[in-house]
Amino acid sequence: MKVYFAGFGPGDPELLTLKAYGLLKEADLIIYPGSLISEDALSEFEAEKVNSHGMKLEEIIDLIENAVKSGKKVVRLQSGDPSIYGAIAEQTRELEKRGIEYEIIPGVSSIFASAASLKAELTMPGVAEFVFVGRPKGRTLDEDYLDVVAPLPCTIVILLGVDKIRYVAEKVAEVRGKDEPAAVVYHASREDEKVITGTLADIADKVEAEGIKRTAVIIIGKALKKEGRRSVLYG
Repeated sequence: MKVYFAGFGPGDPELLTLKAYGLLKEADLIIYPGSLISEDALSEFEAEKVNSHGMKLEEIIDLIENAVKSGKKVVRLQSGDPSIYGAIAEQTRELEKRGIEYEIIPGVSSIFASAASLKAELTMPGVAEFVFVGRPKGRTLDEDYLDVVAPLPCTIVILLGVDKIRYVAEKVAEVRGKDEPAAVVYHASREDEKVITGTLADIADKVEAEGIKRTAVIIIGKALKKEGRRSVLYG
């Protein structure tokens, strides 16, 4: 038996992949991050459910190991896509030490759900040639390199940092100017989704007025204006 790390997507159950859905239906044990995914969202799945919020890494790995050795199908659920701030590397390293096989099932990231809600393309010829994904510096990060990235022709996506929206806006505005388009999407794809658009001059005020402090994606860049040259694809 092996454990499956499955991306649950941004929140809309219809954005769960067919493969992840099938695994959840067959699972004997689902370990999920309760601070990001509610147990109500898993109500149709009959497996035993364990909320990993507050558990130490060793406790999670012990739980997985015992279940797998008992012949149970285990799904370790991740919000969004496991490869984006999923903290799976530390988990898989421990599983490898114990000789436990695993498979990673991708999911829809909140990045892409947010872009869809904005009806925006994050990359545009001559406007944004690539996407930078990061988070602002803080307790666990010494430097965020926003001043290095800001001059480049890219769309800036910030995760895990809406509580620092004013700092992010001011730092990027030092390079791009206050008229740079900016948006924040709270709970992308969910029923209580909020989409806030503006510029680096006013986005912080708008977000703070809504009381948004977590679970939101910040997107900054001229691609949000949806103006650019035609692509070669349709040339």
